[in-house]
Amino acid sequence: MSKKVGIARAHTNIALIKYWGKRDKDLFLPMNSSLSLTLDAFYTDTKVVFDDSLTADEFYLNHQKQSEKENQKISQFLNLFREYTGERTYARVDSLNFVPTAAGLASSASAFAALALATATALGLEISREELSTFARRGSGSSTRSLFGGFVEWDMGTSSADSMAHPIDDASWDIGMIILAVDTGKKKIASRVGMEHTVQTSPFYPMWVETAAQDLKEIKAAIAQRDFERVGQLTEHNGMKMHATTLSANPPFTYWTADTVRAQDAVRQVREDLGLPAYMTMDAGPNVKVLCRASDMERLVNGLTEYLPTEQVLTSLPGCGAYTLSDADWQESQGTFSRGGDHD
Repeated sequence: MSKKVGIARAHTNIALIKYWGKRDKDLFLPMNSSLSLTLDAFYTDTKVVFDDSLTADEFYLNHQKQSEKENQKISQFLNLFREYTGERTYARVDSLNFVPTAAGLASSASAFAALALATATALGLEISREELSTFARRGSGSSTRSLFGGFVEWDMGTSSADSMAHPIDDASWDIGMIILAVDTGKKKIASRVGMEHTVQTSPFYPMWVETAAQDLKEIKAAIAQRDFERVGQLTEHNGMKMHATTLSANPPFTYWTADTVRAQDAVRQVREDLGLPAYMTMDAGPNVKVLCRASDMERLVNGLTEYLPTEQVLTSLPGCGAYTLSDADWQESQGTFSRGGDHD
């Protein structure tokens, strides 16, 4: 019996210029390019073992064997690599998610980025990180960006071959993010479902695509100039525009809850009271993320915890790109998870 093993860690990312809408659902080609910040606080560790003794692929998430539906999704993803390399062996996939799943905290981004790198490592696939992102994209669009650290752009491209991510800036200039995790339960409307419904029914959607392209151009210029306040302003405006498209869908829907609105009000009040730049964004979920200067984070957290429970206020610095782990690292990760590390 022979085994091929790969282990990898990838961090979540939060989009500052959002990806919202696909022009090709099968190839996961987006309607617009996007830009994100990779976070160090949340991540996924994944081990892939191609084993010729297996008679089918197996998928375990957080030590729990997954449903046939989830297993099939992983098998389809692994097939991309098998078709590319000629590999015929089935694999066992074990993932540990150190981030709440399906709560708008980009767990799918870290999950598929880690899976892509672990699979490529197991199969000895030597391709660029940019090209690897075209594989990751087929599992989760936003996972393209989690292969890199700091500020990352996912270029929409013209085809499947060039719709890929690349790093923009390492975000080492006093960048931080506060996560207001007001609801970490599974959201009622999956991102893919909400996205498709919005594209099909919102009269505002064409303007979203047009303005997102301009937002991307402007935020890249602001990052190059290290103009934090301009980066923040563009981040907040772009996020609010994305959520406006869901409210204008037919029938309308929203990922916001009453707690989301309370968290937004808290951010506005604290930045007014303290006079500190802090800018909100939200992905397809109820939780609020606050882009801020790392040096202001402690004061902002102290202010926010006057309005919100302390356990809901999380912090993160910029994270690095995905990387491979040793078997010893994997054993340590399992121990951390078993001891109740930051996971569901």
